[in-house]
Amino acid sequence: MAAPRLTLYVDVVSPFSYLAVHVVRNSPVFAACDVTFVPALLRGIFTHCGNTAPITVKNKSPWINRERLRWARLFAVPMAEQVPPGWPYSSVAVLRALTALTVIAPEKVGAVLAALYHASFASLQRVSTAEEFLPIFSAVLGKEIADTVAAQCNSEEAKKLLVANTDAAIASGAFGLPWFMATDAAGTTECFWGFDHLAQVAAHLGLERPVGRGGGAGWRAVL
Repeated sequence: MAAPRLTLYVDVVSPFSYLAVHVVRNSPVFAACDVTFVPALLRGIFTHCGNTAPITVKNKSPWINRERLRWARLFAVPMAEQVPPGWPYSSVAVLRALTALTVIAPEKVGAVLAALYHASFASLQRVSTAEEFLPIFSAVLGKEIADTVAAQCNSEEAKKLLVANTDAAIASGAFGLPWFMATDAAGTTECFWGFDHLAQVAAHLGLERPVGRGGGAGWRAVL
């Protein structure tokens, strides 16, 4: 029987995508799962679906801030009380670089995402421009691969693939991020939105979730 598969659509500007990437990469719950991280443009999804950016909705912006910090504490995800300077900033350039990396070295995407998210939401560094994010790529990948990404990130291939990724997320039903496309061992696919649906993702995939006091505060809360 095939291993369960998880495709996780994320945008670097989204703190809840950060939470999802961190837990999926680090929790033993997902150790037996074949995971693919896919860069997608949250702004493009909002535009297509006619969504209003959550931080512009009255009362929702402070709630979102509290919510990201609550989940971060529960799952022990490094998260600063503040947000990076100028957040939410454009993520188009860094998403194109990540998209180029999915072609050049797809096995490295998760590690680079983790480093970008930590720099942004734990260390409060902007990761919007090439000058801001390429040193992070280089630190994780080494100079040779990072230079290849830098040369390809503004290519037509990277631009078109990022649009295709975003369109694929929308076609599967996405209206926000993180967006989980989960395929269980029997080949049945279901999609889920939001970090707070992580337990439903694991349940669909047939993954063993921690229970009881030994399962950790995060899993007790999400269950």
